[in-house]
Amino acid sequence: MTQALNLMKLCVGCDSPAELAAWQSDRWNGGPARHVTRMWPKREAEILAGGSIYWVFKGVMQARQRLIALEEVQGEDGIRRCALVMEPRMIRTAAVPRRPFQGWRYLTAHDAPPDLPEGREEETTLPPDIARALAEMGLR
Repeated sequence: MTQALNLMKLCVGCDSPAELAAWQSDRWNGGPARHVTRMWPKREAEILAGGSIYWVFKGVMQARQRLIALEEVQGEDGIRRCALVMEPRMIRTAAVPRRPFQGWRYLTAHDAPPDLPEGREEETTLPPDIARALAEMGLR
């Protein structure tokens, strides 16, 4: 049995999980969202065995979306890229600080933050500086 593996990605252009969810809903008409990346994950089978993409907003990991497919897309420049296809549902997670990085990173299930308890996923997102400070103190 293949162990699920996740990806971690910085969210550029949206400041919160709610803002990203709204943007994706508008862009993809409520259907599966897609994020195109230059590199194709080599560990595709592990990712598609139940993995998610964990989103980092202004230095704080706060949400995830389950990955449902990887699709090849070719840009106008002729370069092959990978579309990460995600369920439209945004799942809020405990806030965890993350340093900036480029592209995406693998994230094991062991290192992934837990989902927020039932009913808390609709809470207003804390400002990034407060969420980061609380996460650094171990408070979620």
